Amino acid sequence: MADLLIQNIKGLVQIREQAVNFVAGSAMAELPILSNAFIIIKDGLIAEFGAMERLPSALPSEVIDASGKFVFPSFVDSHTHLVFASSREEEFVMKIRGATYADIAAKGGGILNSAKKLQQASEDELFEKSMERVNEIIHTGTGAVEIKSGYGLTTNDELKMLRVARKIGRQTPLTVKTTFLGAHAVPAEMTKEAYIELVIQEMIPAVAEEQLADYIDVFCEEGFFSADEAMRILLTGRHYGMKPRLHANQLHRSGGVQVGVKLGALSVDHLENIGEEEIQLLQGSAVMPTALPGAAFFLGLPFPPARKMIDAGLPLAIASDYNPGSSPSGNMPLMVSLACIKMKMTPEEALNAATINSAYALELQDDLGTITRGKTANLFITKAIPSVAYMPYAYGSDVVETVILKGDVVEMD
Repeated sequence: MADLLIQNIKGLVQIREQAVNFVAGSAMAELPILSNAFIIIKDGLIAEFGAMERLPSALPSEVIDASGKFVFPSFVDSHTHLVFASSREEEFVMKIRGATYADIAAKGGGILNSAKKLQQASEDELFEKSMERVNEIIHTGTGAVEIKSGYGLTTNDELKMLRVARKIGRQTPLTVKTTFLGAHAVPAEMTKEAYIELVIQEMIPAVAEEQLADYIDVFCEEGFFSADEAMRILLTGRHYGMKPRLHANQLHRSGGVQVGVKLGALSVDHLENIGEEEIQLLQGSAVMPTALPGAAFFLGLPFPPARKMIDAGLPLAIASDYNPGSSPSGNMPLMVSLACIKMKMTPEEALNAATINSAYALELQDDLGTITRGKTANLFITKAIPSVAYMPYAYGSDVVETVILKGDVVEMD
């Protein structure tokens, strides 16, 4: 990899001289930006940055001029299901026509629809389809991503999903973390009790034996897995070395936040239905609350009460929830826009949520999420735009011009 200088940067965004784990409460409104700046990348790392008048004399031969442009740390998308076999736009049309989730499930739709399609796909086919989505998220500024299983619902197919996710981490410049989500739904041919036993007795040990998952997750929701069931599954996963994270409080007050706090989960995600009790519990914890605005938008749900959480002093992360059923987009700039428009977060808060705080949710805070010397050079350069606020303001617009991952410029189509 060649050393690289980016100079004449209109604004170098999210600079942190000292490493910070995350920001919370009022500190989320603080987004440090250095005007008229340079950044030097050496051996894939951020070596130096500063104001242009302090540009060193000895410089790399490869130079990018960023006049009129901003440089950001790449987004960290801490919650996705991007390994799937097929889209589900037919269900989208059914919902437009008034179908409920129960209506769709009764016709073989929902998670079980994705599971049926995934079970029919080979590992190579699944990797090839997933790579289309990987390239998509890279080009919209994502440099690190969490990928869950959960559309397999058999031991072999859950392992297949996680092998594909690990392969994406090996064969692309993305930083990939993997999560075992066997407890995503119950197969139609099994009782829930029998399926939980399968997850605990067979799936978790098999995943652990191949070292395929960093984390374990459960869809803790009415009609899926209860708080007690989630606790049992997550404790088993933790015994096998997988740290807990949790789908919590999407459709109902499911008890998921309580489970996450009790177990010291890395994050509790969704939170469309979070109340004062859950906020107070989170205040005394190190758990990262994570909003998935794309899912709330697509499903027409109430958005997580970001203002209430931030005003209570909590941190907040944002992720895409990229999946075929409830959030078919991994576009993190769009998620930042939705957070601003629908959750009333300021651009500074939303950008902190999608970088430094989401990096913490994946235990990547020491390596990614900020412009800090010694961190991996995962960056993107915008097109010429007037301000940082323009990114969420111009929702749906393509503002990413150049992507740099692990110090190398990624070829853009």
